[in-house]
Amino acid sequence: MNEKDDSSGYKGEALEAIRKAGAEIGDLIRITKDGEVYEGILIPRSEYGDKKHIVIKMKTGYNIGVRITSDARVEKIGKGSKPAFIVPSQPEQDETLPRVTIISTGGTIASRVDYRTGGVRPALSASDLYSVVPELADIARIDAQILLSLFSENIETKHWTQIARAVAEEVAKGVKGGVVIAHGTDTMGYTAAALSFALQNLPVPVVLVGSQRSADRPSSDAASNLVGAVTLAAKAPFAEVVLAMHETSSDTGIAVHRGTKVRKCHTSRRDTFKSVNASPIARVQNQKINMLTDDFKRRDHAKKLVLKPRFDDKVALIKFHPSMSPEVIDWYVEKGYKGLILEGTGLGHIARYCSETISNAVSHKVIVAIASQCVWGRVNMNVYDSGRDLQALGVLPLDDMLAETALVKLMWIFGQTKDPEEAKRLLKTDIAGELSPRTLPDKIDNE
Repeated sequence: MNEKDDSSGYKGEALEAIRKAGAEIGDLIRITKDGEVYEGILIPRSEYGDKKHIVIKMKTGYNIGVRITSDARVEKIGKGSKPAFIVPSQPEQDETLPRVTIISTGGTIASRVDYRTGGVRPALSASDLYSVVPELADIARIDAQILLSLFSENIETKHWTQIARAVAEEVAKGVKGGVVIAHGTDTMGYTAAALSFALQNLPVPVVLVGSQRSADRPSSDAASNLVGAVTLAAKAPFAEVVLAMHETSSDTGIAVHRGTKVRKCHTSRRDTFKSVNASPIARVQNQKINMLTDDFKRRDHAKKLVLKPRFDDKVALIKFHPSMSPEVIDWYVEKGYKGLILEGTGLGHIARYCSETISNAVSHKVIVAIASQCVWGRVNMNVYDSGRDLQALGVLPLDDMLAETALVKLMWIFGQTKDPEEAKRLLKTDIAGELSPRTLPDKIDNE
């Protein structure tokens, strides 16, 4: 058998050492090298890996790669089986508990390691998540469905529409415990904002949840985040779109962020999501909900959901930077874009050499609005001449609205109206908690 016939992902020196030891994937092996001994289960290698490393899973649950050199000795010390995922049987459901629907769209919370590539791939269905987190059976009766199987970087406006309609279907069925949406973290903030505008007058909570680390890792946050999200859907007093994830890097609790005020702030930490220019509205600890504000829309099954799921993707988010070419703005105008959200510096500034192209965009009835590329704080275009000049050109200041939320909101607005003046009015109107009349000092701290 040549290297191309081998499905383990190994090649070169590493594959030769494995063959000499008579080992196969799943076997327990010992690698002795430089006076050190490493023991663990032989697991498949990424097909993109080099030819010199063997990867084993230690008793701790972590994987290590050992470089194979001429003095390294590989021995098979136990027979094993190839890694496989076996779905546990589902626990019985208590008919007295509220019913919660989990809608899976993909992402790390619904994935496992793909040893072919070394990454993670969508693999677990929403019902799989329920079966491997048996604590859920004590919180709610679970209905589970797979709507999408996408990593969140692949989610588009059409998928926001799909998700909104799927939630509306569950609400129409009379779900009493709310809806949980399992979603990848990278663009979960965008989806949370989109659903906040698309799902109005909600009778029950809609909780987006994800995980930074896949379920087969010892440090995974998938189970605790999901338990927190289902607890909120089943028991929370509010009826809004929220995002629920780890509050700190440890397992102290789950923070609940309003869907229009939340941003992913770290690539890998479990507490990556932060409320920006706002505080979390609640916290979940040990399946108990502690509301942190009285300013929320209350759960009320008598409410009739207003569904407005249409979005228009002819809106762009442009981050200003030194020496940015004004032609970028012209390109969007020429391509027929209806709105531009500019991420300006500081209080909302763009270089003067962009004024002509901004004026041209406004003259073509393109809505041009500005948010700050700073994470915290609010736009104030009355402090400096440059800000006042931009307003004179017709640029709309967006106060403390997140740039990402502004993008989503304007996409949603043009899904509702084609009238530029009505679009401007809606953009400056607080619809789902995205705009605050003022930012208090304790809301600008990122802790």
